[in-house]
Amino acid sequence: MRKWWRSRSLHGRLSLLVTGAVAAAVLVVAAGAWLTVRGIQQNKISAELLADARTIAENPWQWLQAQGARPDPDDKEIGPCWQILDPSGVVVGGSAVRLPVTGAAVAIATAGHPEAQEKITIGPGEYLMLTVPIEGGGAVQVGLDPSPDEGALALFAVLLAIGCAAGIAGAAVLGRTVARAGLAPVDHLTEAVEDVAVSMDLTRPVEVSGDDEIARLGRSVNAMLAAIDAARQSQRALVEDAGHELRTPLTSIRTNVELLLAVERQPELAHRLPPEDRVKLLDDLDAQVRELATLTTELVELSREEGSRETIEQVEFAEVVTAAVNRVRIRAPGLTFDTGLSPVTVRGRFGELERMVVNVLDNAAKWSPPGGTVTTRLTGGVLTVADCGPGIDPEDLPHVFDRFYRAPAARAMPGSGLGLAIVAQTAAQHGGAVTAGPNQPHGTVVTVRLPADQAPR
Repeated sequence: MRKWWRSRSLHGRLSLLVTGAVAAAVLVVAAGAWLTVRGIQQNKISAELLADARTIAENPWQWLQAQGARPDPDDKEIGPCWQILDPSGVVVGGSAVRLPVTGAAVAIATAGHPEAQEKITIGPGEYLMLTVPIEGGGAVQVGLDPSPDEGALALFAVLLAIGCAAGIAGAAVLGRTVARAGLAPVDHLTEAVEDVAVSMDLTRPVEVSGDDEIARLGRSVNAMLAAIDAARQSQRALVEDAGHELRTPLTSIRTNVELLLAVERQPELAHRLPPEDRVKLLDDLDAQVRELATLTTELVELSREEGSRETIEQVEFAEVVTAAVNRVRIRAPGLTFDTGLSPVTVRGRFGELERMVVNVLDNAAKWSPPGGTVTTRLTGGVLTVADCGPGIDPEDLPHVFDRFYRAPAARAMPGSGLGLAIVAQTAAQHGGAVTAGPNQPHGTVVTVRLPADQAPR
């Protein structure tokens, strides 16, 4: 049943729901009407029997004188049925049709028991009989044929059934109409989304009007399309920038390799490439390969999915900074690293936080002159790294955390332009932020703010 229901279209399910709801309401109303009419008829019959029986019981001998001493047992005429029982339970008179004297009737006549209503059979039909006691002894029995009322009730039931069938059929037609009218905006939205899926044109929003739920859904779809388009544009820009950054080292590597291969294939050209130039070519190749490896690692870091990231845990940030300083100190032996760290716990990923701090320290070390000092301070989740280099031009400050952005002064230096972008991304993923500004009297200070004990996004 569930599989069949799920296989139906939304129009079909809504039509069935409307039809079922109307059908249930119609059937409940019809059943209630029929039960009410039947109750009214039963009350009317019972009231009629009780009224006739009490009327006769008030003066039974007058009724006997008017109707005769004893009914004729051979008379089969069906008419008002009544008879009187004496205190011994014997019939002493009544209508032409004899009523059966039941045990309950005898008990009422002889012992004065309360009135009783019974179903009896007279000839081919069933009657309702009421027996009431007479004051001083005896009883009165009154019978009534309910078949005319039952026939009317049956006819009423047939009319109700016809009405229910017509109502349910109308509900089915109405359900389809309501489904089509109610789901027309959904159909329009579906067609618009399918058109976008086919054309892949994310810049054309879906037309939205009104403030109902469908309009909200349409605006949500537009927001989703805008987000997807922005992500696609960002991905395209990343690929283009990565291709541009890769082109330079690859071209240099290709040129150097071709030159070395030419020398190897033509030994007579070896005298044109002195040993010191050959060493320089190999060093340049090594540097370009290292740059490619660094760029590849940073690209992977920027595009890492949530599923491949470390688990979130409580991290002692001072230990992270200490590990990062020790790594960078080995790379820059000619610099002095002045650290002052206060213990602070944050929630995050140890490896990502360490790489973030390493990138900040690498950037400071790259711009610091030989013998310079890189100052690192950590207080209450705020990490500052200051160098004593030339500093950042004011017009470059807004862009230093952009992907592949390199200031004019940095284009001659090694690097991919992704290090600080990774810093900004990691800080944002851990609920923090990063800023850069001038250091006094000269240099740059990078500030990373992370909230303590706050789970990253």
